[in-house]
Amino acid sequence: MSSSFLLLALIAVLYTAGVYLLLDRSLTRVLLGVLVLGNATNLLVISAGGPFGAAALVGRAPESAMSDALVQALVLTAIVITLGVAAFLLSIIHRTWTLDQEDDLTVDTEDRSVRRRLARDEQIDEDEFDTTGCEQTSDTDDEHAGGAARTGAAGAQA
Repeated sequence: MSSSFLLLALIAVLYTAGVYLLLDRSLTRVLLGVLVLGNATNLLVISAGGPFGAAALVGRAPESAMSDALVQALVLTAIVITLGVAAFLLSIIHRTWTLDQEDDLTVDTEDRSVRRRLARDEQIDEDEFDTTGCEQTSDTDDEHAGGAARTGAAGAQA
């Protein structure tokens, strides 16, 4: 009974550490958090799979003594998914490091300007969210644009 309690305590600690790492602004810590959460999920699925038994080969052991092969298949699938997500995050980390020479995420100026406009109920149309054509922060920030973004959006609707 104590080994299952220790296993559940380990799973809880791994989930806690994984969520803590995910909430950081450093992309490397986010990657580590995803890996820790993947391992915690694997342990949870294994522990929920029931007691260990004989290999699931017909004729080697009675069916009541065999372990469930579904648990092993689910864990193998979870490992592959975690590996794919880790590879994707590694590519994002590499790209961020190549562009900015830093690992931490910064606050986006476009995100701040959209939040300000939403707080002031100035959001007219969902097309106003599209800032792909903006090349400077003054194009998306109301403080620097002097209200030009609002007249441009109103003129586009007419």
